[in-house]
Amino acid sequence: MTVKDYRSDQFYSRIVLAVSAILATGKVVAPIDVLVGMGLLKPEDVEDWRFGRIPYLERVIYCNLTKVGRILRILQMHAYELNLVPSRTAYVRWGRKGHRAPLRFSKTGDLKIEEAYGRHFMRPNG
Repeated sequence: MTVKDYRSDQFYSRIVLAVSAILATGKVVAPIDVLVGMGLLKPEDVEDWRFGRIPYLERVIYCNLTKVGRILRILQMHAYELNLVPSRTAYVRWGRKGHRAPLRFSKTGDLKIEEAYGRHFMRPNG
């Protein structure tokens, strides 16, 4: 997949719809919200992950990891097309104060994968 042909991918239209719905009510597009909007991740699973009841988010995504990687790349290209500004966001465990451990998106904890999930896209100021 390249910048020239990513719009022809099977996931492109679903990503566009999810991003449009998110931007209709807010200014920040998070990959997790896109996956929820596409029906590939349940909000209750996200909440369980945020509270540390699920060890890594990819465990509960309803899609194979190759496709998830493709979705994240298409999202990044679409966000660039919309002139959204990328911003790295740290996810920490919800719960008791003082115990705010970082959350993992992937089983391996690979830095590039973790960064792809944690990269939010925001409307520019103005």
